Amino acid sequence: MATRNVTLALPADLVRRAKIVAASRDTSLSALVTAYLQRLVEDEDGYAEVWREEQRLMDTGLPMRVGPITWSRADSHER
Repeated sequence: MATRNVTLALPADLVRRAKIVAASRDTSLSALVTAYLQRLVEDEDGYAEVWREEQRLMDTGLPMRVGPITWSRADSHER
């Protein structure tokens, strides 16, 4: 995979703390950011796929059939 350098402006304290996390995981700050962005993109892609399927189901409906209604509104409120 080709890589590309990106310049980010981040709070100094955040960078310091993120470097500590990276070191504790025996990885680099760049690898941490890459992993986070990869998960973010995959989650978004997954959400879009699920949403497309939901829209398809709403458009076509589900193969379910409800029998004839044998009760009235008054029946449903009767105690």
